[in-house]
Order: sequence, then C-alpha cells, then structure tokens
Amino acid sequence: MDGIGPLDDIRVVEISSWMAAPSAGAILADMGADVVKVEPLTGDPVRNMSRKAKDAPDIDHPFHVDNRGKRSIAVALDRPEGAEIVRRLTERADVFLCNLLPHRQERYGLDAATLHARNPRLVHATLSGYGLAGPDARRPGYDVTAFFGRGAITDSMTEPGGVAPQPRPAQGDHTTGIAMVAGILAALRVAERTGKGTVVDVSLFATAAWTMATDLAPTLVDGRPVTKRDRHHLITPLANRFRCADDRWIILNMPEARWWEPFCKTIERPDLLEDERFATVKGRFDHMPEIIDTIDQVMATRTLAEWGRIFDEAGLIWGPAASIDELTRDPQAEAIGLFPTVEHPEGDFRTVAAPVKVVGADIRPRGPAPTVGQDTATVLAELGYGDDQVKALAKDGVIAGV
Repeated sequence: MDGIGPLDDIRVVEISSWMAAPSAGAILADMGADVVKVEPLTGDPVRNMSRKAKDAPDIDHPFHVDNRGKRSIAVALDRPEGAEIVRRLTERADVFLCNLLPHRQERYGLDAATLHARNPRLVHATLSGYGLAGPDARRPGYDVTAFFGRGAITDSMTEPGGVAPQPRPAQGDHTTGIAMVAGILAALRVAERTGKGTVVDVSLFATAAWTMATDLAPTLVDGRPVTKRDRHHLITPLANRFRCADDRWIILNMPEARWWEPFCKTIERPDLLEDERFATVKGRFDHMPEIIDTIDQVMATRTLAEWGRIFDEAGLIWGPAASIDELTRDPQAEAIGLFPTVEHPEGDFRTVAAPVKVVGADIRPRGPAPTVGQDTATVLAELGYGDDQVKALAKDGVIAGV
C-alpha cells in the first residue's frame, strides 16, 4: 500500500472487552499502531456472541471488526504476576487503553498514578459508561443504558405513545470509540510537546450528550423539554419519511421553504401550490396532517426506485431507508472503499473500514483479529521473560496461549 501508517511508531497496551474501547484499538491498529490486547485466560467475553455469517459460521466476523490487526496475550490480572506483566508492558508503551472502572484499575495497580510513576510519557486512556468522576464513576454501563438510555437518545426517538426503540448492537460503542481515538491522538500530541503523559477520559454518556447537542443546547438555556412529534406533526412536511408502493420507505430532507414548489411540481401536484392553506410556512405547519396524508397517497403510487429516479432528475434531496444487506451492495460504498478485504487462514472476508481517510496515509485493516493468547509467548519474550519463566507462568495459571 502507498503511504505510511500514521501511528506505525506507537505502541498500545489495551485491556478492554466488548466493543467500545476495542473499536478504538482497532482504528489505532488500522493506523499502524502495535496494539497488544490483554485478555483474560478465557478470552474477551464478547468472542462468539454475535450473529455468525451463514456461509462462514466458524469465523467471528463482528469480533474481527473491533480487534483486527492486534496481538493478543492471555493474562490473569487477579494474580500479582499477571498484573506485573501488564505494568511492564506499559513501561515501553505510548498508550494504555482500557475500559476497567477506576476501582479495578487501582486493584490491579493499573491506575494512572501507578503507571505514570513507571512511564511518565504514557497516555492513560479510559473508556467508561459515565466518566471518571461523580457518583456514577463506578457504575457499569453498556451503550444501550449509558449512551442510548441515559443519554436521552432512546427517548428522543420514541414517538408519542410509541414503544421505545431497541438499538442495534454497538452503535453507541462505535460512536464512542471514535471519540476515544480523537482523545488519544490529542494526548499523544501533548506528550510529544511536553514529554509528559496525561489522562484521557471518554464515556458513553458524554458522547451521547455530544450526539444530542443540537437538542440539548436550547434546553440547557430554558430548561424546557424537547417537543416530540409524530410524522404527522413535524415542523416541515419535507423532512419526513414516506411509504412507497413496494412497501419501502423513502426519506426526504428538504427543510427550507424553497423546496416546496419544486417538490409539488416533481410529484405532479401543482394544485398544492394553489391551495391557500399551504401557501406559507406557517400555513403548512398548521395543516401538517392534511399535507402528510396527501403526500402519503402520492408516494404510494410508485416504488422507491421509481421515486428515486424522479427525485434525482429534479435535483431533490432524498435517501432510501436501506437495509443492512443493501448497504453491503451499495456502489457508493464500493467507490469509497468502505468494505475492505481481510485475509484470514480460513477464508478472506470483507469487513467495515475505519470512517476516516487521510491522503498519503496507509489506514486499513492490518490483518484478522488474534486468537486468545496467540502472541503471549512472543510478547513476553520481548519483555525479557525467558522460556523457563514463560512455561512456569503457564503452568501456574498466570498466562495462557503458550
């Protein structure tokens, strides 16, 4: 590949499970960092928990997304010798990335103060549910609870009288993982300029608040809750979704008043322009249910594909409510390299690219995810452990994978 790995001189020690913090480690590995994932002897609990591909049931494809290009060592942190292995790893690392809650970090001697005493330049990065301070610093949280739930996203997406929607797996995790990458890159810059490491604190809860910032901003000033509306009572009729003749949904987003006239002409309803009820923005708002019912009837006369062609010819702004399988076949995704191929001993497969490109930089999956403890012996040898020491640690149940 052309270009350099932006982080090909950076070493990362990662102690994390599930998807949020590991996804940050995967992007760092895509950027060229040497990421050593520290797993319990039985492996990250998320291994083999997600849906398997029908044609390749022996490969855990979701796990590869969040752990590709890393090395794995299996260590029992609750054993003093195991925790010491990790501390020694951090002495030669640039970044320590974890999702351990603060009291667990202290229990294992992996808190920022302890590790900075051994490596003052270390970036100590923690991804948590609710942040490192406050009454809920010790509260565990998943994206469903801390990001979607407490972060007000679920409530904001629930129509009046409707059932709270269930998010798909790891949506909040991967969003927060991107925030963690940004924090780590900033902290590395600080370390480069000052010679001192610092602490990066990223949480699902805080990332959710940033996600909701447009709604939060006025509420922070006036204290008023956001008015939740069903699709018949939105602010403008052309920022809505409509069912087509083939039972597919088309999404329109033309909030400015200037789109009303070209839209009515495009759907061959110029009579709507002559209706006094709909002549002004306020009039359209006051009569929103009638407009939506009318547009519903029109949109139900053609398929999604037909409306898409018509709207494209007219220069209108729309998008399909695409399914996951449709996304995998999207020609635009192919054009921007959204689904690169990972080489795997049991068969190559496509995966999802990190959502950033830098011209002249080599950012890509560097290989599949490791098996549990795949690199334990190699990494310990790099730390100066001899063969006899490694065998003894394995025999005593401190490490695995050798």
